[in-house]
Amino acid sequence: MANNNYLQQLNDVQRAAVTTTEGPVLVVAGPGSGKTRVLTFRIAHLIEQGVAPWEILALTFTNKAAREMKERIGKVVGERANKVWAGTFHSIFARILRVEADKIGYPPNFTIYDTDDTKSVISSIIKEMNLSKDTYNVNAIRSRISSAKSNLITPKLYEKDEELRQQDRMAKRPHIYAIYQKYVARCKRSGAMDFDDLLFRLYELFQKNPDGVLDKYRKKFRYVLVDEFQDTNHLQYAIIRKFINYDGSPRNICVVGDDAQSIYAFRGATIQNILDFEKDFKPYGIQIFKLEQNYRSTGHIVQAANEVITYNRKQIQKTIWSDKGEGHRIKVIKALTDGEEGKRVADTILEQKNRFHLSNSEIAILYRTNAQSRVFEEYLRRYNVAYRVFGGLSFYQRKEVKDMIAYLRLAVNPNDEEALRRVINYPKRGIGNATIEKISAVASQADKPMWQCLGSAQVGARAQSNINEFVAMVKSFIRRVESDNAYELAAYIAKRSGILDDLKNDTTVEGMNRLENVNALLDGIKSFVEEDTVIDTETIPDKSLASYLQNIALLTDLDDNSEPGDHVTLMSVHAAKGLEFKSVFVVGLEEKLFPSFLSLDTPEGLDEERRLFYVAITRAEQFLSLSFANSRYRFGQMRYNEPSRFLEEIPGMHVESTAYVRSDVSSLERMDNRPAASSGARVSGNFRRQAANLPRIDPKDFKPAPPGAIQTGMKVLHLKFGEGKVLSIDGAKDSRIATIFFRDAGDPQERKIMLKFAKLQIL
Repeated sequence: MANNNYLQQLNDVQRAAVTTTEGPVLVVAGPGSGKTRVLTFRIAHLIEQGVAPWEILALTFTNKAAREMKERIGKVVGERANKVWAGTFHSIFARILRVEADKIGYPPNFTIYDTDDTKSVISSIIKEMNLSKDTYNVNAIRSRISSAKSNLITPKLYEKDEELRQQDRMAKRPHIYAIYQKYVARCKRSGAMDFDDLLFRLYELFQKNPDGVLDKYRKKFRYVLVDEFQDTNHLQYAIIRKFINYDGSPRNICVVGDDAQSIYAFRGATIQNILDFEKDFKPYGIQIFKLEQNYRSTGHIVQAANEVITYNRKQIQKTIWSDKGEGHRIKVIKALTDGEEGKRVADTILEQKNRFHLSNSEIAILYRTNAQSRVFEEYLRRYNVAYRVFGGLSFYQRKEVKDMIAYLRLAVNPNDEEALRRVINYPKRGIGNATIEKISAVASQADKPMWQCLGSAQVGARAQSNINEFVAMVKSFIRRVESDNAYELAAYIAKRSGILDDLKNDTTVEGMNRLENVNALLDGIKSFVEEDTVIDTETIPDKSLASYLQNIALLTDLDDNSEPGDHVTLMSVHAAKGLEFKSVFVVGLEEKLFPSFLSLDTPEGLDEERRLFYVAITRAEQFLSLSFANSRYRFGQMRYNEPSRFLEEIPGMHVESTAYVRSDVSSLERMDNRPAASSGARVSGNFRRQAANLPRIDPKDFKPAPPGAIQTGMKVLHLKFGEGKVLSIDGAKDSRIATIFFRDAGDPQERKIMLKFAKLQIL
């Protein structure tokens, strides 16, 4: 049933944006400002005013958004909503191409290649051209071709572009242009389009048929609407302009977006589209509406976001506001290590659940890279808090992590058949599926593990030689199991197996993430080895690889007895865009992590990182917590980190620091916890000055004393916890346990440490 009261559900600015239907319109929609409501009600209003629904084209970035849009429109106009052309760029353009593809030499039933299809074609071309598959990495080539298409660069233009060719030569890939040419020809010969072609070929169709095809669709779609306009790339905007930019066009286009939430440059999106839109359509009487009331977040969160984004150079000026009251101040959690960061975040989650009765599903942990999820997963499991990792698999379920763990399992137990099957031909070493199945058949017949039958199957000489090399490699792992600790052996396996080299050859964003995940796993093992155990039981800590694998198995195999759907959400900030939670933790706020070290070379890169931080903090409704660690393992090395510059940009009046909470810490070492409303002081000085005063211990200069030399009353230094005082020592000989108060830790406290395993320098 139609709902004629929809306009009464809008505020004044929203209503004006909905009812201004003619001519170009730009709706700048701040976070939580009702963007989706404006877009859907605008379409419903057009239909209510007599526009035929099939004359409306609405372009989105996800199928989910398109479905929700139609559902909301349907609540106002009923069944007519189903006749609106609403969908993603790719789905709508594929629909048009099915009808018109013959005009550019494609059959109407053309195949759409997915990513694996594309990689397979490129791989075969590289092989045919006798090029090195390591140098001409398939993912890197696919990314390069995709970027060219998104910028309307054909193979011929690519070949003539000296700047692109020079970049390829510097990357030692001078034949990319030839691969691109062959790839396009191969797809055309096969009657296939990849995802980029659905845009690229539509533009070609319109360009080559201006009076026929293009004119037909210009007349068909009298009204064009685009959601999340800040996420469009050069090619998408070029196609949009083809639809509406011609003589006699009423230019009834409405784009909705927020320049401050443009975070997909790595996918080819350009913020310049939304920044240029006003200039491009100013001659045609553009009208701009700014949705500035935030219905999601409380005052401190909204005002902090406003302050942060002012540091960006290029932006559409707006001031977001909220009438939901000031709310809770922003917590800043400082930890000495990433492990402590995980613990303190988990502690704060438990506190919020108990004090404010939050459910798990109302809480999210957001991070810059997926590899950061590991430590938070571990502590949430220890505390029996249900969680789900979104935007990717759980850390230990990711393929590259499972591959690495399979090698570790094989070193400890070579009879582990599942681990053997997983890695015997990864990285590829010429042991194919047929060979593996022959070995499996022999093992089954002999009722022996496959490992014991690797020399028994009737296989070719080359395959047997490859098997022998694999066996020798695994035996080298086995020989080191007893002598090496978990990290030493894992680092050796990662290098010797070829996993690290294989992942390093993939220079795409996805490939870099996979390499980072394996390094994060190694960092976790390093932390396991280096961590001095706080004594809860009589058990002596074991730093072997077998002990680590058992620890991981217990962490990942715990049953989840929570109610269905009630999970703490763990995801990257990119994946969180468009979502909201009562409580949000933005973690890892350190220089070179967030902002990413990859962004620090250019002002544009840093601006995008700041927009990403803006997106992160505006996901929070009531509680916002920001955390950072002064040290964390990165690539097997302990790294000391400066707090993120973004923390400096938040005025102190909006911050409640939790860095130091004990009254027995001197004022020089305690973060100023007073509201800074009078001075307007920013968080900056406190974090930076304090970071400078934290112990920066170079392991090369650290000289641990013999355990027997440690006595009550001594001042000692610890690589992880900093300076402390020995309060008491209990036990005898190898069982001596010291109680030490560490004042420099992020959470100053007494710790019990077995001196046999402690590494302490006497001061």
